[in-house]
Amino acid sequence: MSNSSSAPDRAENIKLIAFDVDGVLTNGELIFSSGLGEIKTFHAHDGLGLKLLKSSGCEVAIVSSRASNIVTERFKGLGIIEIHQNQENKAETLRILMNKYDLKRSNVAFAGDDLPDIPAMELSGFAIAVANAHPLVRQKADWVTTKQGGNGAAREICDLILTAQGNMDDALNSFSGR
Repeated sequence: MSNSSSAPDRAENIKLIAFDVDGVLTNGELIFSSGLGEIKTFHAHDGLGLKLLKSSGCEVAIVSSRASNIVTERFKGLGIIEIHQNQENKAETLRILMNKYDLKRSNVAFAGDDLPDIPAMELSGFAIAVANAHPLVRQKADWVTTKQGGNGAAREICDLILTAQGNMDDALNSFSGR
């Protein structure tokens, strides 16, 4: 793991980033209610970051080993079309996305938090772990966020990519009314 100046260099080339859900876009807690079913919470900052990143031309994908209608609803609402659930082999899913968009490893990032994410992280050109990821995942990462999964880590990743690609000013201007 290296939180070095190479992170902005790697982020500059990203054209597609795939995010794990539980533990990256959520805090990792799985809450079940006998009356309501599954409950997930998402951070609003992360959602806006994903929208800004997608509007800058970077493709955003969701790759999860679990399936949830909540995930579909949340990320379709953000304009994300690449929502892949029930994916036991996340690396294979990432490989399919790389082929679909004709991308090289250096153009792809994967953000994860636990052991099943490591193969996809190793396939990507920019492996990212959230701050509260399993120690082995942090060790395999090229960059580790300062924020925890579900608590602004995805926004931190989006901001890094937007800044590295020179798109942060455009993102900011989208709120100025100009």
